[in-house]
Amino acid sequence: MNSSYLKSPYPGYPYTTYKYYPTFMYVPVYAYPEALQIIIQSVSAEKEDELFYNYLLNAAPQEQKEIVASIRDDELKHFKMLRQIYWEVTGQDIPQTAEVSFEEPKSFCEGIKKALFGELAAVERYRKALNGFEFLPYRNMITEIYTDELKHGSKWNFLYTLNCLSGQR
Repeated sequence: MNSSYLKSPYPGYPYTTYKYYPTFMYVPVYAYPEALQIIIQSVSAEKEDELFYNYLLNAAPQEQKEIVASIRDDELKHFKMLRQIYWEVTGQDIPQTAEVSFEEPKSFCEGIKKALFGELAAVERYRKALNGFEFLPYRNMITEIYTDELKHGSKWNFLYTLNCLSGQR
C-alpha cells in the first residue's frame, strides 16, 4: 500500500469526486479552523447574553423564574467549557470583546421567541464545531453543550405556550 495513502485525511483525498454530498467538512483537519471561530463567536456574545437572560429572568412570572434561571446557568457553564477547550487547544485565552449594547425585547414573548431561535441556531453552530475535534473529551463537551441547547429550545417552547399563545403577555 502506498504510504501517502495512509497519511491522507481520508481515502481518495484530494481527488475525491462527490456523488451525493461532500464529506471533507466532516474531516477534523478541515473543520478545525471553523470550530475555533465558532467558539470565539459564541463566547464573544457572553456579555450580551448575560444582559438578555437577566431581562428574561426579571420579566418571567414568579413560577417560571426557575426554568429561565436553569437555562441561564447552563449558558454560563457553556461559556466556561468553551473557554477551556479554546485555551487547551491554542494555549491562549479568547480575546475580550468591546462593550456591547443590549436592546431590550419589546415584551417577554418577543424575548422568548428570540431565545428560542437563538438556541436553534446554537445547535447548528455547535454541531459544526463538533466536526473540528477528534479528541473525545472535547467532542463530549460540545455534545453536552448542543444537547443542552436542544433542551433549552423545549423549555422556551413550553414558556411560549404558557405565556404567548393565550394572549396573556
